[in-house]
Amino acid sequence: MSGYDIAQLNVGRTVAPLDDPRLAGFVTRLDDINALAERSPGFVWRLQGDNGNNTELKVTDDPRFIVNLSVWETVEALHAFTYGSEHRTVFTRRFDWFERWEGPSTVLWWQPRGMTPDIDDALRRLRRLAEIGPTPDGFTFKQRFPPPPG
Repeated sequence: MSGYDIAQLNVGRTVAPLDDPRLAGFVTRLDDINALAERSPGFVWRLQGDNGNNTELKVTDDPRFIVNLSVWETVEALHAFTYGSEHRTVFTRRFDWFERWEGPSTVLWWQPRGMTPDIDDALRRLRRLAEIGPTPDGFTFKQRFPPPPG
């Protein structure tokens, strides 16, 4: 077993403010999906604010920009949650609630086990992925890199 976990950041800009009726399907599922993540095999940690989710965390001046940052034991565990659990029903409706994003909206990287990822570093990794493509510093489900040795 490696000394690393997989960290992931995904970002999006909502089609309207969170209290808009168009976002109701997303907002009403947040607590359930977060609880599902926390119960899922391989889950380690997720970024959350005082309200228990990440919607109130503002990392840019844009109030409709939302981040999701989490850590999992393996890429496979994260993939199983994202595409093989009830989360998939929310994921398939993402364009009902979020604008289409120019460039990558998700980045993965290996995080030393026991360390909490930093949002600024995570956003830097996403920008770098958009600029130069997948590297060990930031990659995608489709083009993965192994954990560092050791």
